[in-house]
Amino acid sequence: MNEEIEGEKNAIENLKNKTLLILTPAYPNKDDSFIMETFVKYQVEELRQYFKKVIVIAPVFGFFKCYKRDKLCIDYSYENVDVYYPRCVYIPVFWMSKILIDNRFQAVERIIDNYNLKFDLIHAHFTWPSGYIGVLLKKKYGCPVILTIHESGEWFCQEVKMDHALINTAWTEADVLIRVNRKDLPILEHYNKCVFSIPNGYSKSFHPVDMALKRAELGLSADQKIVFSLGDLIKRKGFDYLIDAMEKVCKQRDDVLCFIGGAGTEMKNLQERIDRLHLGDKIRLLGPVPANQLNSWMNASNFFILSSLSEGNPTVMFEALGCGKPFIGTRVGGVPEVISSEEYGLLVEPANADDLADKILCALNREWNQEKILAYAERFTWENIAREIIGIYTEFFNVRSK
Repeated sequence: MNEEIEGEKNAIENLKNKTLLILTPAYPNKDDSFIMETFVKYQVEELRQYFKKVIVIAPVFGFFKCYKRDKLCIDYSYENVDVYYPRCVYIPVFWMSKILIDNRFQAVERIIDNYNLKFDLIHAHFTWPSGYIGVLLKKKYGCPVILTIHESGEWFCQEVKMDHALINTAWTEADVLIRVNRKDLPILEHYNKCVFSIPNGYSKSFHPVDMALKRAELGLSADQKIVFSLGDLIKRKGFDYLIDAMEKVCKQRDDVLCFIGGAGTEMKNLQERIDRLHLGDKIRLLGPVPANQLNSWMNASNFFILSSLSEGNPTVMFEALGCGKPFIGTRVGGVPEVISSEEYGLLVEPANADDLADKILCALNREWNQEKILAYAERFTWENIAREIIGIYTEFFNVRSK
């Protein structure tokens, strides 16, 4: 046992001489004026402490500064992390079935060559294109590749059904696959024998704060019950079912307000639905919520709701738990694996407004033990999740060194 502990310490110490390359389809810019894949940055914040250097490469579609990402994403460095945004072109005729132009791999290679970047381990986030790019780099540079598959359940099922050569190559040629839930591991084991389940996590910037204080800060009523939801306003997130559920809730209680944060293609349709149901004084679409306000909104609410039709393992679930808030969410992706007890939240059938309304009313009528929620949430801090990932890194390096 002592030899194992000593070996693990030596393996972790060995990482301090290594450079980690992160491949991701997006990464927050320096001043957070562009925010996507924040969970990757939170993870990097913990992982970087184990490495000499971390390099992040996040290709950006370049088109005469027409896109927000193209305007705002400029290379930057912080601590021992260097972030690069190579410009690229990607034009699919039909997603994955036919690609007209895709030079993202060449864009990543250009950054590596231009800056003479050296790295010892590659960690790619999402199968396409990062995972595929990762295995191409592995062949060229001889570095091991870890691939984390964050895809929502629906997206993941599509990838499996497509049986696409590029996706299959990413899954079979990566040295290690990490899935953010457990239920998909048997499927991935058909492609790769080295498969692990590690969930997403949350930053300690999400923590309990006095509810009355945060409500005053946000200009919210001290007396009302407040439920909060957050996500891209797209069909997959199921916000229309939340609105319908709130109509039923408001028929039984007049003290409940619902705030929905986020932007997306469904914003107009959702607002029209709210207006049609005469719920304008009960449901408010907030638009994008700045990152520095999320902890305030979590703490100002009585609980968090996610009515998604499909998920992988939603980061907002862990952030809510980290604030000591119950999580009311659909039985999709890894959600049931985390909300394993009604002490932490309630599960809802997806696309079922009646069930969601019942669970909202149930959550409003019960006393929640914040201390139990916080104690449970501790296992999902990015610090603890990073330790699990580092365990895979070190195990893999130990295998390679024998």
